[in-house]
Amino acid sequence: MNVFLTYTVLGLVIGASYAIAASGLVLTYATTRIFNVAHGATAMVMAFVYWELAYNQGLSNWLAVLIVVFGVAPLFGALLERWVIRRVADSGVGVTLVVTCAVLVGLIGAAEKVWPPGVHQVQQFFAGHGLTVGMVRITGNELLTVALAVVTGAALWAFLTFTRLGVAMRAAVDDKELLALHGGRPNLMSSIAWAMGSALAALAGILLVSSQPSELNYISLTLLVVNSYAAAMAGRLTSLPRTFAGALVLGLLNAYASGYLWTGPGWTGFREAIPAIFLLLMLLLMPQAQLRVGRLAGVPGVRTPEMRRVTLASALLLLAVVFGNSVLSEVNVNRMALGLCFAILALSLVPLTGFSGYVSLAQFSFFGVGALTVAKLHSSAPTAVLAGAVLAAVAGILVALPSLRLQGLYLALSTIAFAQIMDTMVFQNPSLGGFGGSLTTKRLDMFGYRFTSDKAYAILAAAVFCVLGAAVIVLRKGRYGRVLIALRDSPAACATLGLNPRTARVAVFGASAAVAGLGGGLYAGLQNQVGSTNFQFFNSLPLLLIVVCAGVTSVSGALLGGMLLMALNSYPSAQAYLFLILAVAAIGLGKQPNGITGWLFSLRDNPLGARLGIGSAGIARGIAARSVESQGSGTRRSASDGSGAGGSGAGGSVAVGENAEVEA
Repeated sequence: MNVFLTYTVLGLVIGASYAIAASGLVLTYATTRIFNVAHGATAMVMAFVYWELAYNQGLSNWLAVLIVVFGVAPLFGALLERWVIRRVADSGVGVTLVVTCAVLVGLIGAAEKVWPPGVHQVQQFFAGHGLTVGMVRITGNELLTVALAVVTGAALWAFLTFTRLGVAMRAAVDDKELLALHGGRPNLMSSIAWAMGSALAALAGILLVSSQPSELNYISLTLLVVNSYAAAMAGRLTSLPRTFAGALVLGLLNAYASGYLWTGPGWTGFREAIPAIFLLLMLLLMPQAQLRVGRLAGVPGVRTPEMRRVTLASALLLLAVVFGNSVLSEVNVNRMALGLCFAILALSLVPLTGFSGYVSLAQFSFFGVGALTVAKLHSSAPTAVLAGAVLAAVAGILVALPSLRLQGLYLALSTIAFAQIMDTMVFQNPSLGGFGGSLTTKRLDMFGYRFTSDKAYAILAAAVFCVLGAAVIVLRKGRYGRVLIALRDSPAACATLGLNPRTARVAVFGASAAVAGLGGGLYAGLQNQVGSTNFQFFNSLPLLLIVVCAGVTSVSGALLGGMLLMALNSYPSAQAYLFLILAVAAIGLGKQPNGITGWLFSLRDNPLGARLGIGSAGIARGIAARSVESQGSGTRRSASDGSGAGGSGAGGSVAVGENAEVEA
């Protein structure tokens, strides 16, 4: 009984920390409808700020807590909402997730620069105080954590339910214009919500590091957010009482699993995956998403190239790789080949996220399935790479099938849960066929030629990328590609036309995972040695950020995204500049959803003279545009986002006939 009570107390303390963090997530989502992926990173940074004030600058612990929770954290949240979140508040789920991913990556990079790895430890609050229940000792820090969780949850619920300001904050998310007509200030409500959410994240981070005194870690503190996701899903991102109860249940499950499950390697992975399994179960128990009617959500896209241009671009890429092989050093040739393997991984997101609008945060897991298959088979035959692609496709289908009832944010969270489960229960677990430590691989042997050099592998990866890129463009120009665009823009309209969104989702998830698995197989051969750390699910966050910012709607964007991901991993000194570029691109997604390549294409297609109407071509284009506008204004008004010759709204998406010309 004493052992049981010990683990119960531990579980309640852990659950209380989760409850405080999850309350901040629920607050920001319930008042702004934006899910803050960077919530855990905010807790991490504020924990470091607390350490800086209390242990490096010599302030008292309590004064440092007050400064961080009631000063630094709310100011950070308000400025984040004002400068970043407000610019993309009316964008889709994919854009807001990418922007908050950019904040997460930026906060981790900033923390590593300001507080380099070293000794960063904090002490417990009320270390010499506490009480004894039977034979169980409950420390003062544990009592403080539980008490603050109860008080914070109750005060926040009462604030949102009974106060005028709380009701106005909840009203802002439903109809900002109506709230403004009644004298409310929607932007102020949003700023207050994000300030309070950041304060709760800071409090959770400080309590977490004080309850388990150890070295402050950038990643482990950031991953607190996954546990907060699970608790917040228990309350469906709206109910604070259910969120609190879910957090306590999750904390108890973690504690009991640590005390009563077997200690073998397989069970260790299971214990670490409990928050992800809990999150997945909560998502699957949610009611089925209803089709939204009465509007189109078209996204302007870049023009689909003709096959002649595709062939020419492929030849230029191969020539560029050959030229790079002749002038670059061996290290940089390896980096170029690595970037091309990452480009194949990025290409897997083009049909899934770019065309279909489904946000996946499990692509590195599919990438890892392909690499693991090649490593386990330990074969140089191309069939090993193809087997990895097939197994990755099966994994993609397994992700899609249970989540057929989910849409938008909930679908993205289900892929996070799957990626975490794969990371802890498969990749890190040799007893279940995972890497364990690291595995050696063989270079590919095809048609009697063995790709032993990095130069040959770079050419091979470039050729595979060109073939897959051409296949993606053919897919987009075909009927199935137009169906994917239509399902993204208006599922309700497609349902009335008899299209089956479930079959399309399973197919596109499987195809996307197969492409990622193929890239993983090539990556394994290039590296000669791979391990579980290469495919941690956390890597999928910067992947999504980079590819969407580069241009997830085009093959060119996938190539640029792969090279940027390679640079992020290979050039640590340039990371700050890359983060700055990605942050600017992420903020600009609200106006240019096609990312950096979309902006470059717009410059190519609309030179300065043409945009100003200078010259006969510009004048003719302007006259034609005004003529089309005057003749088709009624049609365009029916779409919420433009659907003319540069968009994928009513004309280019729901109409899935042969005249759809636009790539989204």
